[in-house]
Amino acid sequence: MAMIEFDNVEKYYGDFHALKDINLKIDAGETVVLIGPSGSGKSTLIRTVNGLEEIQSGHLLVDGFDLYDNKTDMNKIRKNVGMVFQHFNLYNNMSAIDNIMLAPRLVLHRPEEENRKIAMELLDRVGLADKADNMPSMLSGGQKQRVAIARSLAMKPKALLFDEPTSALDPEMIGGVLKIMKDIARDSDMTMLVVTHEMGFAKEVADRVIFMADGRILEDSSTDEFFAHPKEERAQKFLQQVRQH
Repeated sequence: MAMIEFDNVEKYYGDFHALKDINLKIDAGETVVLIGPSGSGKSTLIRTVNGLEEIQSGHLLVDGFDLYDNKTDMNKIRKNVGMVFQHFNLYNNMSAIDNIMLAPRLVLHRPEEENRKIAMELLDRVGLADKADNMPSMLSGGQKQRVAIARSLAMKPKALLFDEPTSALDPEMIGGVLKIMKDIARDSDMTMLVVTHEMGFAKEVADRVIFMADGRILEDSSTDEFFAHPKEERAQKFLQQVRQH
């Protein structure tokens, strides 16, 4: 069954046509990577999935619910769809563990003892059990992003969205974050939609690669097929440029 489904989706910012006739199905448990040049609409697309950006026409179904049906409860959708942002978005006035415990406390009403236990397990999973009481200002960029991933996992979502999760990190921090993402993809049946420039990650982890340019999906292929024989000329050029860097 499709966890995320776009049907003729259009998105505008004023006169600017940001997403053009998007048709895309992502099955439950699939890991799909979105790649393409800057400004191609990747981040806009991923932000529509949990209602951070509204579409102007078409249908967008998440877990069977139409996001733009007035009867759909967006908070219910966001409970099941976690998001990891480029710039972490941690609360600077809260410790690492309190950042992780906040949403389950407010939204799921998870008992405090259980909430703390799960948060500590997640911090351990991302290699930061010893940083539980540290404030974000005491953490490196890579550590903040790992806390942000733990925070998303704390809600036990069905799907996780990653919007360029490593692009704000120093090069030596990227590997640790990607390893955790690989572990999540391998060890869980969670649906993952990832916007990234990390081609090695895409090759290793993705079931499918979506290539976007100018607000359109130009290619949607299995990972092996995409990297071996990209069909679209824009995709071929993009891969050549990436390989040269």
